[in-house]
Amino acid sequence: MADVYEYVPHHLLRRPVRDVASGMTGVLMAVVRENVSDNAVYQHWVELAYIRGTNGIEWSTAAGNIEPADG
Repeated sequence: MADVYEYVPHHLLRRPVRDVASGMTGVLMAVVRENVSDNAVYQHWVELAYIRGTNGIEWSTAAGNIEPADG
């Protein structure tokens, strides 16, 4: 099976962002295109954003859910 993820360039990388789904803010650490399928024949790829909060805890959200943080 091929790689299950690949890094995607993003213009907000290493900048403050807001996750509109949760309302939380942090720094965008990475955006990856990830195969979330459990079937090698029918692959399903999604773009996930990985964000690190000021407390050091990281979370992921759909890449479409991020926007520049105010300030």
